[in-house]
Amino acid sequence: MVKVTFNSALAQKDVKKDAETLIPAENKDVEVALPVHRQSRAWCWCMCLGLALMLSGVVVGGAYLYRYYFLEVSKQPQQGWESSSYGTEVYWCGVRYVEENFMIQEEDEMEVELPNQLHMHQLEERIRVLEREQVELISVPVPEFDDGDPADIVHDFQRRLTAYLDLSLNKCYVIPLNTSIVMPPRDFLELLINVKAGTYLPQSYLVHEEMIVTERLEHVDQLGYFIYNLCQGKETFKLQRRDRILGMQKREVLNCRKIHHFANKFAVETLICEP
Repeated sequence: MVKVTFNSALAQKDVKKDAETLIPAENKDVEVALPVHRQSRAWCWCMCLGLALMLSGVVVGGAYLYRYYFLEVSKQPQQGWESSSYGTEVYWCGVRYVEENFMIQEEDEMEVELPNQLHMHQLEERIRVLEREQVELISVPVPEFDDGDPADIVHDFQRRLTAYLDLSLNKCYVIPLNTSIVMPPRDFLELLINVKAGTYLPQSYLVHEEMIVTERLEHVDQLGYFIYNLCQGKETFKLQRRDRILGMQKREVLNCRKIHHFANKFAVETLICEP
């Protein structure tokens, strides 16, 4: 009987010891779990912050590319020479000109309104000047109050040539450059910059010139890059000024088309006629 009682007491002590050893173990596990939980939460915040920074970088980078690439490309017109990325500014401006000749009136005749006697006309065009290439690119839209044709024009100072693309006929016409009516690129660019604040050039006048179609040109690729880019795939003809053709009378009836444009301080009416 004594032996049994002694063993039971030892068993109770062993149970208590086991309980004591188990309880602290559980407490230690709780204490250890707390910092692990805090570390996982901090890692989650760091990850979220990193993702936010990455997304903001993507947004900023996308906005930069959209502004400096997509918008610049979308600004480029989509037809003719304007679709080329020459990287220069396109000017949209116009000129008011007087077609009729007029005389200065005496003081007693000044009660007549001057604008009604001058018959002002208005001409608008898009201009791009490539100073390094020595080329002027001009696009004349469909005139609103005129009988002229819409046209794209190239003045190439290196090749000393001018090319007209009549958009109504889809035909090209090439003639030696007339520097008396076409400003050099640097001077023309300075003129455009000076009038950039306004829409129209100062009041001007109209210069007439008459051209005659003389022959068809087959090898447009020999006329330089810019004229080739304008006239490729189109019927192209050579022009000559009418006053230089011997035996041609001014009153001869011809099939003519008009193109108005300006590359100077005055407007030019180019009459292109077929014999």
